[in-house]
This record gives sequence, structure tokens and C-alpha cells, in this order.
Amino acid sequence: MICPVCGGRSIGKVGVDQYYCWDCCIEFNSRTENVAVFELDEDGSLIAWEDFHVESEVLQAAME
Repeated sequence: MICPVCGGRSIGKVGVDQYYCWDCCIEFNSRTENVAVFELDEDGSLIAWEDFHVESEVLQAAME
């Protein structure tokens, strides 16, 4: 699996269909066709990236 943001391969699983990229320090999920990307706040809460969109071909490659 690769990160849909930076293309890194240092990915850890943090929940059901929820992953963390150690290279760019974001969380993302793969529950739907689109990837939801989250930034971690100082208090540990997740802040959604509203303007992040991944094409379906990129998503498919990231999930392999």
C-alpha cells in the first residue's frame, strides 16, 4: 500500500480501513471510492482535508 498524498510506503493500520503515513504524518481511510484524508491536530483529533481528491486509478494503485 502507498500513501495517496506523498506516495510513501511507510503505512501503518490504525483502525478498520484507517491508515497512517509515517512519511507525511496524515491519516486516510479507504471505506469508499474516494479517499478521506485527515491531519492530526495537537490534541490528537482529526481534521479533514476538504479539498483533497484522488482519481480512482490512483486510489486503486494505492490500495494494492
